[in-house]
Amino acid sequence: MQRLEAGDTAATAIRFRLRLASGAVLAAHLLLVGWLTLRPLDVPWAAAANLSPLAGIRADLAAGPLEAARRIGEGLALLAPLGVLLPLAGGRLAPSRLSAWSSLARTAAAGALVSVCIEMLQTAVPGQVVDVDSVLLNTVGVLLAHLAVVPVLRARLRRSRAVCQGATPRITRVGLGPWTEVLSAVQREY
Repeated sequence: MQRLEAGDTAATAIRFRLRLASGAVLAAHLLLVGWLTLRPLDVPWAAAANLSPLAGIRADLAAGPLEAARRIGEGLALLAPLGVLLPLAGGRLAPSRLSAWSSLARTAAAGALVSVCIEMLQTAVPGQVVDVDSVLLNTVGVLLAHLAVVPVLRARLRRSRAVCQGATPRITRVGLGPWTEVLSAVQREY
């Protein structure tokens, strides 16, 4: 059985607190997103659902640069925190190169799934309109946030983990035992 060092327990405590805090922030963010996107709106009329990919983005760009930046920015920013919070809540701090790509794929898939669920739930909410472009923008926002923050954060956490653990202990070498010469002489005879 491996004995835990003082640095190991400190690093484990830090990881546990980080996962707990990121899980709480993730739940709060999802509640806020649910409130923003699933509350009924009192509007005199509602536009038809947009089921053509990129048609809404083209319409936003035709409305002018400021309006396009606002609408596209809102779509990118809505679920972007999931790109950071999902890996932190999952607790994977030191992935290999292959699992870093799988973490990106899992996070993007989870972001797309949350966005599709929101769009499906909006079909039952008065005043809310389904838009396939919001699924695309939300997923791209999750990807951009993940790529911008998670590698830096993981490197920083690995450095702090190395500081908590301290230097690697060195094992002193043991000299040759008294029977070594006898045993080697016996082996030469055979």
